[in-house]
Order: sequence, then structure tokens, then C-alpha cells
Amino acid sequence: MGDWHLKGKVALVTGGSKGIGKATVVEFLELGARVVFTARQEGEIRDLEREYGKKGFDIRGLVSDVSNPEDRRQLASFIQKEYGRLDVLVNNAGINIRKKAMDYDEAEYMKILNINLIAPFELSRTLFPLLRKGTRPSIVNVASVAARYDVRTGSPYGMSKAGLLQQTRNLAVEWASNGIRVNAVSPWFTVTPLTSNLLDQKERMAPILEGTPLKRVAQPEEVAAVIAFLAMDKASYITGQNITVDGGMSVTAF
Repeated sequence: MGDWHLKGKVALVTGGSKGIGKATVVEFLELGARVVFTARQEGEIRDLEREYGKKGFDIRGLVSDVSNPEDRRQLASFIQKEYGRLDVLVNNAGINIRKKAMDYDEAEYMKILNINLIAPFELSRTLFPLLRKGTRPSIVNVASVAARYDVRTGSPYGMSKAGLLQQTRNLAVEWASNGIRVNAVSPWFTVTPLTSNLLDQKERMAPILEGTPLKRVAQPEEVAAVIAFLAMDKASYITGQNITVDGGMSVTAF
């Protein structure tokens, strides 16, 4: 394995009970990290804890809504008490509501922006003191190809992910002096609960697959592998970057 591991790292993954988040939790554990993850459904949290805890992995799950200021403070207090530092933060929690622009009400699009864009910013700020204490600390933001292309996800989702990419760039520059790297990963369509309804529609899947050179959607483990790489010390000279995981979609015109 050499240095391709996360041994000794304390990592936090938000939205870690399903999809890309869960795959990231598992990848991190198998690479040797001590993992804290959040989700909103306690049953899902306990199931994941039991499954990997009995295998001897160091895993802790917390019921937490990262868009809630008090939940963010409690999360920081827990990490401070249990570990005293944070080495890796993965801002993965996100939602979407697919509608045409004129069909959203304000509460709907503000919810998307709050969870996908504002919460990662506020959580990163809240955990900044713990990240400064970390060993070669890094933040990985889970964005989307919707940040750069119209992929029919709805305007607010694309807006939130585009903002997340710029947040990544700005914090990478501002926090470099503190030794904190900040990067992003932008998946294309991936098999997750968030996309399951869409991927079940054959008429929607046909153009997606046609426009993807690899002719398939991603598995969450394929995205998690890139997140893990960016979290490793092996990626120590990479910051402010966005890695697109899209099966070649973004480099073909036909």
C-alpha cells in the first residue's frame, strides 16, 4: 500500500449514510481512517455503525442537519471532545428539487441553496479551528457537473454547485497559509438515492448514456475513490482544484 492510505486520519463525512457519502465512509474506513459521519435518519446511521463497527473499524455516526447552526456547533463539540482535531472534512450532504425555474417557490430554492452551498461554507468555518490542528488537513467538497453544464437538474441546484466550486477556490487560497487544502469533486449521473427516480426513466437515460463515452453512469464507489485520493497526503500539492468524474461526458461534443 505504501503511502496510499488514510491511516490515523480523523475524517468527517456529511450525508454519509447513503450514496456517495456512504461509499466515501466505507472507502475511508478501509484506508485506515477514523470516521465520523452525519445523516438525518437515525436508523440508517445505526445500521452503518453496526455493520462496520463489528468489523473492527472506528466509525461514529451522528444525527445532524448540517444546515442547522446548532447541529453544526454540536458536531464541532463532539469532534473536539472525542478527537481534539480534524484531518479531513468531506462536504457531501446535498439535496435537489427538480422543477422549471418559474415553478419553484422561494422556500424550495432557498432550501437547496442553504443545504448545498451555505451549509458547507458554515461547516467549514465552524470546523476551521479543528482543521488547523489536523495533520495535513484537507476539505473535499462534493459538487456536480451541473455546476458547469445544464444537465436538467433545475437552476437552483446548478447555482448551488457552481457556487460551491468558487467557494472551493477561494478557501483554497485563503486557507493555504493554514496548511488546509480545499478541493472539489464533480460527479456526473451516479447511482444514488438522489438520482434513482431519474435513472429509472428509460427515456431520460437514453440521452445520458449516449452523451457519455463510457456508456454508463457512475457507481458511488468510483466517486469515493477520487475523494479519498484528494484526502490523502499523496495529494499534498493539489488544492483549489475540481476533478470531474463523468465517464468522459465533458470532453465530447457528440
